[in-house]
Amino acid sequence: MYGDLNLANEIERYLKGEMTVAERKQFDSLREEDADLDHKVVEQEQFMNKLTAVANRRKLKAQLNEFHSELNVAEIKNAVKPEEVKIIQLFRKYKANIAVAASVAILTVFGTLFITNPGKQNSTYSALRRDMESIKRSQNALIRNINSNKSHTRMPAAPGTFGGTSFVLSSDGFLITNYHVINGADSIYIQNEKGDAFKVKTVYSDPAYDLAVLKIEDPAFNSFGSLPYTFKKSKSDLGEEVFTLGFPRDEMVYGKGYLSSATGFGGDTIAYQVSIPANPGNSGGPLVDSKGNVVGVISGKQTLTEGATFAVRSQSILKFINSIPQDSLKSKITVNKKNALSGLSRTQQIKKLQDYVYMVKVYN
Repeated sequence: MYGDLNLANEIERYLKGEMTVAERKQFDSLREEDADLDHKVVEQEQFMNKLTAVANRRKLKAQLNEFHSELNVAEIKNAVKPEEVKIIQLFRKYKANIAVAASVAILTVFGTLFITNPGKQNSTYSALRRDMESIKRSQNALIRNINSNKSHTRMPAAPGTFGGTSFVLSSDGFLITNYHVINGADSIYIQNEKGDAFKVKTVYSDPAYDLAVLKIEDPAFNSFGSLPYTFKKSKSDLGEEVFTLGFPRDEMVYGKGYLSSATGFGGDTIAYQVSIPANPGNSGGPLVDSKGNVVGVISGKQTLTEGATFAVRSQSILKFINSIPQDSLKSKITVNKKNALSGLSRTQQIKKLQDYVYMVKVYN
């Protein structure tokens, strides 16, 4: 729609508030539809903020120099006497200039700290990958019911380096999780509540979406059968009740809450914010609405805000799946279109859903 130059100009007009109401509404719609455009807007906004910060810093330095030049250092040195009265008189004479100069100096120091350490702005976002090595447990507690497993896969005795959650995308062995869960993995295994374990490989991933598709490599695997859930194609509404299943521990954990914001961390338009408590290990778990539709994938949380969890939207998941090159897959991923969870009680929904949610164990 825009050339590179025109797009840059339009983004600048958008950020400076120079667009009309109609233009801004249209541009907001484009941001929601185009993740690349949204990322460019965020990058441009950060760049403009840095320029403003640098300009403010220079202005503060100029003010400091100006106030400093008003101080007569030689007079101060000559006037300084050991007598208390002289010191008090001197302070009273110059206290206004000294106070202003000190204030500007303090502001300059803090301004420098904020400018030279921009990474702190992202320190409140925490990805929910679980550090398995930090959890000291017995082998029997980590690997449950493997001897009764129907597959031929034998999981390593070690607990793994990292862990998370995944859930089934299609009946022919494809699953989805977060990119940050499997990033850097040498080998990956999945295991469900029943103890069914499989070795999987990453067939496609995209850090921009923070999503990855896994494929079961076990020759004994046939099919997951009919999936009971679908992926919601439309947006969810604020206040809508949602729940998730995941593995922040070695047993599946259920959490419920509601959709609290239409955007994710920092206004990210590919994600939602939900009021569900989440912990390391929840990453990659399904976010499901009351009708049994998958509306997102849990990805992270805001560490300084209670109950602020983020999930990649189902619309973004579908875009991600459709963007996978055909040469990355032996067969096309076909998501389920029939919902078998609608109308069921929450307990019944969980019973049907839990067989399709797997713990992810990453080894590297």
